[in-house]
Amino acid sequence: MFPELAPSSHVDSFTRDHLPPAAQWPAFVFSRPEAIYPEQINAVAQWLDQAVARGHGDRPALIGHEQDQSFVWSYAQLLERVVQIGHVLTHDCQLVPGQRVLLRGANTPMMAACLLAVMRAGLVAVPTMPLLRAAELRVIVDKAQIDVALYDANLPNELEPCMAQGQQAGLRLAIPFRAPQADDGLEARMAVHPRVGVPHAAGRDDVCLIAFTSGTTGKPKGTMHFQRDLLAMCDLVPRHLLAMGHDDVVCGTPPLAFTFGLGGLLAFALHWGASSILLEKYTPESLLQTVQRYRATQIYTAPTFYRQMAALAQGFDLTSLRQTISAGEALPDATRRAWREASGIEMVDGLGGTEMIHIYIGSASAEVRPGAIGRVVPGYEAMVVDENMQPVAPGTVGRLAVRGPTGCKYLADHRQTEYVQQGWNLPGDSVTCDADGYFYYQARNDDMIISAGYNIAGPEVEDALLTHPDVLECAVVGLPDEARGQIVCAYVVVKPNVQADAGLAEALQQHVKQAIAPFKYPRQVHFVAQLPRTETGKLQRFKLRQAATS
Repeated sequence: MFPELAPSSHVDSFTRDHLPPAAQWPAFVFSRPEAIYPEQINAVAQWLDQAVARGHGDRPALIGHEQDQSFVWSYAQLLERVVQIGHVLTHDCQLVPGQRVLLRGANTPMMAACLLAVMRAGLVAVPTMPLLRAAELRVIVDKAQIDVALYDANLPNELEPCMAQGQQAGLRLAIPFRAPQADDGLEARMAVHPRVGVPHAAGRDDVCLIAFTSGTTGKPKGTMHFQRDLLAMCDLVPRHLLAMGHDDVVCGTPPLAFTFGLGGLLAFALHWGASSILLEKYTPESLLQTVQRYRATQIYTAPTFYRQMAALAQGFDLTSLRQTISAGEALPDATRRAWREASGIEMVDGLGGTEMIHIYIGSASAEVRPGAIGRVVPGYEAMVVDENMQPVAPGTVGRLAVRGPTGCKYLADHRQTEYVQQGWNLPGDSVTCDADGYFYYQARNDDMIISAGYNIAGPEVEDALLTHPDVLECAVVGLPDEARGQIVCAYVVVKPNVQADAGLAEALQQHVKQAIAPFKYPRQVHFVAQLPRTETGKLQRFKLRQAATS
């Protein structure tokens, strides 16, 4: 059950060299024939090259919107662009299989094409959220040892500080896309290359994706995923929870840099011959407008959006909708009911994680049970355990343990032994399970704040606050919020002779927005005389949470 990896096709062996030791791996379970793959397989070639070879090249693949106009790329057109980008990476940039490429961009067809091109060429995609700042990107560049980046020219320039300077390591080259006038832009480079080319003959167990996530310490963890992992998420969730087919049209809000977005908004659609609408920004109203305009059949977003859309749904034609999928944070039952009453659709709630690549617990709409997340996705196994990894009785709160064809493989990170124990993945969720195998979410059992679908590490926000000259010390916790699930709340001790008032609170919020991704800023700032600590000086965040909710 522990890894016996298929031969690698990588010339650069960085990712295989930095996989966890075999003893720290999760046990893989291959109980479903649809999730068993040959030793040599390229996921993107399965999605694009095979679709074109089967005569489906004219089918719409990606729908975008630029300069107030919509456009559609067919499967054949998308493949041509993917091939050309691959030539740029392997010919112009001289990259060899196994090397990493950082991707920075919002949800657009061009960002998707870049992601696909990297993996089709046998390289390793490292997608990043467009809101990340230079300091956050630098950590990723250093940890994954990246020397080439493709970035959206329409985003603020946060890569310049990540460039190599003198003896300092960093990016060797950063190429802008969606920059048609730039002589050194990706479009100009693509134009000189042919639109045909053979996909790289990748190994089944070759890493093709490193998805970064922040843990409770704020230090990002790189989760490594094989070619077979990308295929497995497409062969299980869409098949068993969504009954997906080539007539589906998907849309939603999660960034492609999140595996929830990568799967739902790109990989699932391409794997099943469907179409995906990729737009840069959404409001609840514009997401409903998108469903109406493009006759979308699936939505992927967080509970926050569904709650807001429920109040607006009567003003739109949603008759095309077949499935609505919620993930990223706990789904309140009130939100589920409000959406069902407004749209007539029973939501699919999914529990997954970056380490596992996608959803592993959920239920098809017809099998939903009130208050439950759902049952394990076919192909996975799950149980509820105590601190000694012993199963607990039905209805008892415990730690969720899960395993299946995918599993946690951190990039050179000691936290591997915390996430994987005795062959089981421990995502950090407290749950119960009834006698019928339905799981009920209780809470996170760490200090991660999940707000509107985003994972926010409290210590990272604390670090940003502490760089302000008026802050002596601080603590950041998540507080319950009906609209967002949780909000970030900061407790701040100011330095002597500093006036702690509303003006300073606003200044601290703006300071955090400039230091790290803006969505991480504290929506509440409370000034206190001191923070609760143990006798050994450890911060007691639970006391702050208790005081705020009592």
